[in-house]
Formats: sequence, C-alpha cells, structure tokens
Amino acid sequence: MLVAISISPSGAPREGGPASDGGVGDAVAAALQVVRDSGLPHELNAMFTNIEGEWDEVMAVVKRAVEVVGERYPRVGLVLKADVRPGWDGQLTAKVERVEERLR
Repeated sequence: MLVAISISPSGAPREGGPASDGGVGDAVAAALQVVRDSGLPHELNAMFTNIEGEWDEVMAVVKRAVEVVGERYPRVGLVLKADVRPGWDGQLTAKVERVEERLR
C-alpha cells in the first residue's frame, strides 16, 4: 500500500517544546524521523510524506509519528490518503514513471 500523510500540530507547544513561530517544521521533522527510522520506502514533498509498505507496518509508523508530534503539542491533525493495492510493490516510484512515460 501507499499512504500520503500530513501531520500538523496545533495549540501552544508543551513545556520544553519548540518555540512557537507559527511554523510546523520541528513537528514535521520529528514525524519524518519516525518514518526514516522505520526503514520503509518513503519520500517527503512540500505537502505530504509518502510511505510504502504493508498495511500493519505502515499504520504502525503513522501512529508513532502522530504520537511523537503529540508529545510536543496538545493537538495533532492527521490527513491520510491511501492506495491499497495488494500484490503491487515499488509503486512509490513506478506510478510516477508510468505517467512520465505517457508524457514522452
């Protein structure tokens, strides 16, 4: 499966958390570190983090990433879009390659 996630904190940072300048870069970095540490194929873009893997392993990573942000902020928003297609691996890049091929 492929998932695209966007995790956004809201509210004032918890005591000892990052300074609040309105940006969410610290929270995104903390969540992305969880994704990187998972070893699953992933990519970061300006709006989402895409992750590829089996259902249980991907959802465990998403849950942990939300928890890490929740340790720093009192409220966490999660946007998740999933492409569940059993038996298809390597789609993080293959889907893009198929569209690029059509454009040539």
